[in-house]
Amino acid sequence: MIALGIEGTAHTLGIGIVTEKKVLANVFDTLTTEKGGIHPKEAAEHHARLLKPLLRKALETAGITMDDVDVIAFSQGPGLGPALRVVATAARALAIKYNKPIVGVNHCIAHVEITKMFGVKDPVGLYVSGGNTQVLALEGGRYRVFGETLDIGIGNAIDTFARELGIGFPGGPKIEKLAQRGERYIELPYAVKGMDLSFSGLLTEAVRKYRTGKYRVEDLAYSFQETAFAALVEVTERAVAHTGKEEVVLVGGVAANNRLREMLKTMAEDRGIEFFVPPYDLCRDNGAMIAYTGLRMYRGGVRFKIEDTVVKQKFRTDEVEVIWE
Repeated sequence: MIALGIEGTAHTLGIGIVTEKKVLANVFDTLTTEKGGIHPKEAAEHHARLLKPLLRKALETAGITMDDVDVIAFSQGPGLGPALRVVATAARALAIKYNKPIVGVNHCIAHVEITKMFGVKDPVGLYVSGGNTQVLALEGGRYRVFGETLDIGIGNAIDTFARELGIGFPGGPKIEKLAQRGERYIELPYAVKGMDLSFSGLLTEAVRKYRTGKYRVEDLAYSFQETAFAALVEVTERAVAHTGKEEVVLVGGVAANNRLREMLKTMAEDRGIEFFVPPYDLCRDNGAMIAYTGLRMYRGGVRFKIEDTVVKQKFRTDEVEVIWE
């Protein structure tokens, strides 16, 4: 079977085409800004403008036509309402025009599910992106959230810090480069509350210290990363201990960060468990993960009527009954 997936929860529009074992196409375009963050209306306009050309490109890359597609999947949430509505409308239009089944996919679940294309069986997932920071694992037929941010996502925290430094969006790669030149650790707030995390205090203090002009930017970037990532690894390790699972996966846009990978890999090795990070094009927001999850859901018996495809801006992972495993 072949699935086509459309991702559009935030700044990236992605269209992916997959089989159960292979990515046939995975194309995307990301809205970027020199200053400030992403406005939902601008993201929606970006997605609407690029949907047709990206769809054509994906079909050409895969070497197929819409007639060859067996199921259409789309990101139903969580995300920015205007952006979600653009991709949901496009998915519905395609499903009706070509008489194909449609499946709405939870974006967070898709980030973890795509790792199963590579042989991962039953992992604890650390999902780190702009708007989301969660530790997820399948327990009792649902993806349970074992820990999450209580305020802002780690990606947003990094991007906001980068914006304060005047280095634009996305800030992650630039902060990582600065951190690599850091020479000393500056103490910053470390907030783990039970199994949950908080990054707002860390961000506020890092910005305050930067504005004093007394600290090297490289040292602040290094300290910011070390503090935030240590908290992420701590909560992930607790989830591993609680669930007894033997695999950890790192997914989401912030999975590109080599220091975070290194810290998680060390934790996994110390515990004698497997650690896996998908190729970066499948870590970031992408259509292939939506297509793959939608295909697994459809093959597992999940069916949607058109009226079931309303977008959910605050779509919780544990709302979804995982009947396809």
